[in-house]
Amino acid sequence: MNYLIVGLGNIGDEYARTRHNIGFMVVDALASAGGVTFDDKRYGFVSTLKVKNQTLTLLKPSTYMNLSGNAVRYWMNELKVPVERVLVVVDDLSLPFGHLRLKPSGSDGGHNGLKHIASVLGTQKYARLRFGIGNEFPRGGQVDYVLGEFGEDDLKTMDERLKVAGEAVKTFCLAGINIAMNQFNNK
Repeated sequence: MNYLIVGLGNIGDEYARTRHNIGFMVVDALASAGGVTFDDKRYGFVSTLKVKNQTLTLLKPSTYMNLSGNAVRYWMNELKVPVERVLVVVDDLSLPFGHLRLKPSGSDGGHNGLKHIASVLGTQKYARLRFGIGNEFPRGGQVDYVLGEFGEDDLKTMDERLKVAGEAVKTFCLAGINIAMNQFNNK
């Protein structure tokens, strides 16, 4: 079966290592571990990864965060992937760094990428993997924090946390959302 795994982020070197790009980092780590590379295609950078009997299409939208829904809709249609087999990987301010939370659906939580995806798809019933980026910023400093780079402490465990997030993605595709949630939420 085909799965669409969407890592949210913003294109461009100035955003490459920012907290808001953790979705890109997760799919990059998955691709790297699987020995596959991304191709620049319509609405995004795309790679195909085989995991056992499943095909995972990894997508990094090139539409910028606030228009991510356009890329998701295009690749769902192109690959004929139903919404039940879409997983969006996104940063989350409400979780401590590296904590994971898988959900089968939910609100956008103020995240503009998720908001646009829900608007374009006409539903909030798509799975998402939230990757905690923490929230150590002063009042009014949210934008600078989210668009800032990870601190030294976070970088010490980044590779391990990206690997765990990749395992969560693979478990979602191989065993389903419920088993993946039980194994990875808040781990």
